[in-house]
Amino acid sequence: MPQVHRVAVRPVGKFQIPNPKSQIQSNVALGISWALGFGLWVLGFEMSYQVLARKWRPQRFDDVIGQQAVTRTLRNAIASGRIAHAFVFAGSRGCGKTTTARILARALNCIKGPTPDPCGECDACVEIAQGRDLDVLEIDAASHTGVDNIREVVIAGLAFPPARDRYKVFIIDEVHQLSTASFNALLKSIEEPPPHVVFMMATTELHKIPDTILSRSQVFEFRTISPKAISEQLRRIIAAENVEASDASLALIARAAEGSMRDAQSALDQVIAFAGRAIGVDDVSTVLGLVGRDLLMDVIDAVVAEDAPRAFALAERAVESGTDLRLVCRELSQLVRDMMVMSVDPAR
Repeated sequence: MPQVHRVAVRPVGKFQIPNPKSQIQSNVALGISWALGFGLWVLGFEMSYQVLARKWRPQRFDDVIGQQAVTRTLRNAIASGRIAHAFVFAGSRGCGKTTTARILARALNCIKGPTPDPCGECDACVEIAQGRDLDVLEIDAASHTGVDNIREVVIAGLAFPPARDRYKVFIIDEVHQLSTASFNALLKSIEEPPPHVVFMMATTELHKIPDTILSRSQVFEFRTISPKAISEQLRRIIAAENVEASDASLALIARAAEGSMRDAQSALDQVIAFAGRAIGVDDVSTVLGLVGRDLLMDVIDAVVAEDAPRAFALAERAVESGTDLRLVCRELSQLVRDMMVMSVDPAR
């Protein structure tokens, strides 16, 4: 009788039968790995650095720098119950237009309000500050210029009451970029909105907004912030951030910001990244590409002495250092102006 040999055959490749137990263990391990990875990603996201311009964004009317006329008017209007249905905030960049609109939205929807001093702790205050409140819609007019966008985003939502807050607020940033048809579509809504709707429109070019819109709104013009006020705010910031800086370096940053608090804070952030915890005038000049006062004074001396070759040599020096000659001319005019003021009033 022939012998029969039993040969164990093991499936290989795609025909291999998986072990259910090992498959479950593999899935569990994959799930744990994914959860750990996602947790680390979330942790890293939450611990990401926040720039100074966002970290130090005002949260109350009293924190807004250099706009006392605007903030006082809004505070008194809220306290007396004379709240308009449409506001236009106009001014140069970085002077607090959108920030004031957010504070006003918080003041209107605070659980203790309407109040000139929102608590900053209720759900409405926290979510508006973080930009995730369902009843406060921030719209970028640059990306919603068409009339169809305005109808879908704004007009279609007017009839619905707020989901939780007291008012439904529409903050339209750079509103001057809306098309003519979009402005016409907003006319009736701005003139007679539902009682639960408030419009807040911010713009850097007030002359581009139709008069029909302006006549239906309360217009507030924001001023550029003085260099002194900017320097004082920068001093408070570096004190809280444990950074040392001379008054001259902060004054240089404030002057370069040209009245914009946001620009000054962004520049300070950049200088801190370059110089570390100790900031000097040379650090500010290097990072911001400013013209050194020694070069400016040498140019003025050459002009006073009518020394043309020296003036050309100084101009060549500025070009070789990568300095924009338009910036040199602007700084020269500013320096000459300062010298004229000091000649009239040395106390300044």
